[in-house]
Amino acid sequence: MKFEITLKKNTEMNIPNLMKQWELSDFGLNNLKLNTVPVPTPGPKEVLVKTAAVSLNYRDHLVTSNGMGMPLAFPFVPASDMSGAVVKIGSRVSRFKINDKVISTNIAGWIEGPAPSPDIAPSLGGMGPGVLAEYVCLPEDWLSLAPKNLSPVESATLPCAGLTAWMAVFEKGKLKSNETLVVQGTGGVSLFAAQFAFSIGANILLTSSSDDKINRAKSLGISAGINRFNNEDWHHNVSQLTSGRGADLIIEMAGSENLQKSLDAVAQEGRIAIVGVLEAADATLPIFKVLSKRSSLLGIGVGSRKSLEAMCSYIDLHEIRPVIDAIYRFEDSPKAFDHLKRGAFGKVVIEIQ
Repeated sequence: MKFEITLKKNTEMNIPNLMKQWELSDFGLNNLKLNTVPVPTPGPKEVLVKTAAVSLNYRDHLVTSNGMGMPLAFPFVPASDMSGAVVKIGSRVSRFKINDKVISTNIAGWIEGPAPSPDIAPSLGGMGPGVLAEYVCLPEDWLSLAPKNLSPVESATLPCAGLTAWMAVFEKGKLKSNETLVVQGTGGVSLFAAQFAFSIGANILLTSSSDDKINRAKSLGISAGINRFNNEDWHHNVSQLTSGRGADLIIEMAGSENLQKSLDAVAQEGRIAIVGVLEAADATLPIFKVLSKRSSLLGIGVGSRKSLEAMCSYIDLHEIRPVIDAIYRFEDSPKAFDHLKRGAFGKVVIEIQ
């Protein structure tokens, strides 16, 4: 009996009745407030996670600003990507035990195979629950074990940015070691993509509006950088740097006219992985050029839990460390959102003590 009492105390101690979480009362960062709420209790097949860190994606800025067209219910908890430790489990939980280090999946319930409808598998921090809180209660299927070699702050960067880059470079983009990749900008997805490409020995070109960021990125294995402000027709530089062949795979981040330049820069039968639309959501493409180049346009929308688990194993195997630009305290979360809006070199992370 004494052993059973001690075990219960060790596995469920230090769980308070109340916790802090950030909530939006309406759209706009000025409406983001730190509130006190009850700590949730896990139901059947649910686990309670003590949050260690939350990483921000540009989508989080858009959601807090205008909801991205989603009918959000207020109060709304933002952010989708977290790491933490399991501190309590509900009945019929089979995937995790107390103290397991876990990360969230960005799209809830997408286990494997083709992407399901958002009605079935909503994204966290959108139509699904947000994670910017001291404790998060989620179905066990919505979580994955964190990589063994990364810190909680590093692990929190993986569910969206890391997995999006993984899908763009490997699972959808099929990059090979003898090919050339172009990454655009120095945000989390682009730098993860560069690291994945470097791990197989591919040639990596980077476009950025900052010479300083280009120089910083060279430590990640970048072969050459192109300042797109000084070279608006950056696709010509790609052609020169590849002896006229063009890039085999391009990570498209901007949309609009930039997508046309990516089409000019891509090699015959090359691939353009469309990840972001930072400049505009619409684009007009010369269809004849798409046909004549036999190029493929790949829409990338994060990935399944199975892909996340494969990526985590790969990161452990190749000792890849996420690039983190800044770490903010939990109580300074609005400052982290401001940093995100300004632009970051890699990831912005909120650490929860």
